[in-house]
Amino acid sequence: MSFRVRFARQAEDDLIRLYEFILERDAPDWPVVERALGAIRNAVPGLARTPFSYRKAAESPFLRELVIPFSASGYVALFEIEDERTVTVLAVRHQREDDYY
Repeated sequence: MSFRVRFARQAEDDLIRLYEFILERDAPDWPVVERALGAIRNAVPGLARTPFSYRKAAESPFLRELVIPFSASGYVALFEIEDERTVTVLAVRHQREDDYY
């Protein structure tokens, strides 16, 4: 069984924010930006195959986190398994950020 993975508006906004942060910090280091986005892009297909294999983010078995390694740290995607066909990425943050907002 394969799930359809979609991004909530907040998660799309998070990707833009993370992208802009790297560009501002690394003045602009396009290869770093491309590798960071590539790490996220390469991790997402796992959600379509086995979303229940990722760690729980709350008491609900349907709210989970995908840890995405990148460089010395990485990213974390909060996602929800909505039904037997759909996974929605709700938020994406850098692992050094405090938490989802």
